[in-house]
Amino acid sequence: MATSAHQPLAERLRPKTLGEVIGQQHLLGPGMPLRIAFESGQPHSCILWGPPGTGKTTIARLMADAFDAQFLSISAVLGGVKDIREAVERATAARDGLTQQRTIVFVDEVHRFNKSQQDAFLPHVESGLFTFIGATTENPSFEVNSALLSRAAVYVLQSLDEGNLKQIVARAQAIQAVPAIDDTAVDRLVAYADGDARRLLNTLETLAVAARAEKLDHITDEWLLRVLGERMRRYDKGGEQFYDTISALHKSVRGSDPDAALYWFVRMLDGGADPRYMARRLVRMASEDIGLADPRALRLALDAAEVYERLGTPEGELALAECVVYLAIAPKSNAVYKAYNAVRALVKTDTTRPVPMHLRNAPTKLMKQLDYGKGYRYAHDEEGGFAAGERYLPDGLEGQVFYEPVERGLEIRIAEKLRDLRRRNEEAKG
Repeated sequence: MATSAHQPLAERLRPKTLGEVIGQQHLLGPGMPLRIAFESGQPHSCILWGPPGTGKTTIARLMADAFDAQFLSISAVLGGVKDIREAVERATAARDGLTQQRTIVFVDEVHRFNKSQQDAFLPHVESGLFTFIGATTENPSFEVNSALLSRAAVYVLQSLDEGNLKQIVARAQAIQAVPAIDDTAVDRLVAYADGDARRLLNTLETLAVAARAEKLDHITDEWLLRVLGERMRRYDKGGEQFYDTISALHKSVRGSDPDAALYWFVRMLDGGADPRYMARRLVRMASEDIGLADPRALRLALDAAEVYERLGTPEGELALAECVVYLAIAPKSNAVYKAYNAVRALVKTDTTRPVPMHLRNAPTKLMKQLDYGKGYRYAHDEEGGFAAGERYLPDGLEGQVFYEPVERGLEIRIAEKLRDLRRRNEEAKG
């Protein structure tokens, strides 16, 4: 058996008690949901949802320890129905054995299991044969079967903050797993970890091995950059360079320069940016800067994000690149973006204006007697499907215009349509 000195650093620093867990105090602090669950003595099935390296596996293991339960771990990436059957057999043996031990079945990356695989857990969760704990980085509302989801509490874990990550560095130094590290180098390590404790620990372990090989007892920022190479030098998630680069990408798309947009996109990927983050930004660009000038852009951005989820890196990155080029050459309009912000600003500061009587719903006799809905004109019964002169805004906002389409792309036709409708409204008012 390996000694603790030969264990991976992540395993050596894995918390042995709830009090040693760094971060997640919104769940584990006094009076918080998971702390109450631990203290109750009664385990319950749950889904731990959060980014990588936030402590999902650690919390599951601590649950098993707290409840003196057998801990069975299944990787949904590598496992299948065979692993589920084996877990059922072992859980049955533990329940029916002399000690009558509970079992916790932990499924890492549970969203990778398909519907039938997830369904295989249901009868055993319902019968109480074992407590099910699933870990996922994806929204369980979309990735976990509703039947399984209804039988499990969902706990949302958060990325570790700068203070949390510095605590981890201090703990590694306390057990002499790594030499002293300059404050500047620690800051860079923390930024590079991006809230992921596992990434930080793996990086620290790499540094420790390199430092021992060179007989160093002190790590400087300069040496750190030399050992970890170009990636850490060029990419500082959360730092000024990161935000400057994403700004350059967004402005290149907005400026309709596909070559520059593609360049900054690849620069970000080369620097270690999460392609999922990039996909989210592309969806934002499609809705903010293109809008109804080309509604296909938003659909293409969503499709590119889905392709990346299916194919991963590097194959899925091509779909994102295709989206970048399309967004750059698409006609631009921020008309909806401006209109939305204008309405938000108005609603935030305005009084709560009552809904005009003719627009109110009248499901009861009393409401009809009070003239709810009286005088409303059903547009489909009007000429051209348009009730010319009808008023839909509340009193005091008649004639207010928020959305003004630009003369680009599809919004050229939208503008023509709006001009015609407004003309007919004016004529109806006479």
